[in-house]
Amino acid sequence: MISIKTDEEIKIMAEGGAILARVKTKLGNTIKEGVTAMEIEKLANKLISDEGAEASFKKVPGYHWATCINVNEGLVHGIPNPSVVFKKGDLVSVDVGLFFKGFHTDTSISVGIDLSDDSKKFLEVGKKALKEAIAKARVGNHIYDISERIEKIVTEAGYCPIRALVGHGVGRELHEEPQIPCFLPAGRHGLPGKIEESPEIVEGMILAIEVMYALGSDKVHILEDGWTIAMRDDKISALFEETVAVTLKGPKVLTV
Repeated sequence: MISIKTDEEIKIMAEGGAILARVKTKLGNTIKEGVTAMEIEKLANKLISDEGAEASFKKVPGYHWATCINVNEGLVHGIPNPSVVFKKGDLVSVDVGLFFKGFHTDTSISVGIDLSDDSKKFLEVGKKALKEAIAKARVGNHIYDISERIEKIVTEAGYCPIRALVGHGVGRELHEEPQIPCFLPAGRHGLPGKIEESPEIVEGMILAIEVMYALGSDKVHILEDGWTIAMRDDKISALFEETVAVTLKGPKVLTV
């Protein structure tokens, strides 16, 4: 069932989102050559604690870290291993969630370290896709509209949206309905499903809209650590995510 938030709940989530935005910005600015994934993890823990909040991801059974950190072909759920040292040419993705006054917010960034022009273009496409997807989070639209924008922008640039994972609703639980694919789900005969078969977007929804895409194939596999999901062809991938409230005045991004 899709959870619809009250005005007071949205206000609380906006508080948490503002904290998470500050955390995300500081983490992103710290990603440089020679820094380790564990240094980012330790900083995230300190920043979240200093704000009087908790790390959402530590509430996931079996996961013990505040962040998921992935490099290059790593897509999501990467453990912040101290042996991972960032170097020139790396594409680093950081996913971080925050639990504040009973509600979760969720956000992700991908940052390059002295990237090639082609890799810079790759990242810009993800940013554009997220911006345009968020613009579709309006009362009366459908989740279909969000998925369509992501898929169109990513594929027209020559890249591949990820099909094994989806964005999601967020609130008292870290992962809630509805699911938000980065592609149009298939209907009959392999054709895209109908828009009316997709959940309608209504006032009070809180959506973690996530753009996940890759340079090559969309095929993924889980690494030996049991958590990290990476591209099977070892080509680069990226993700961008914001927590967005649906209001009568339009989408309100809570994590910027």
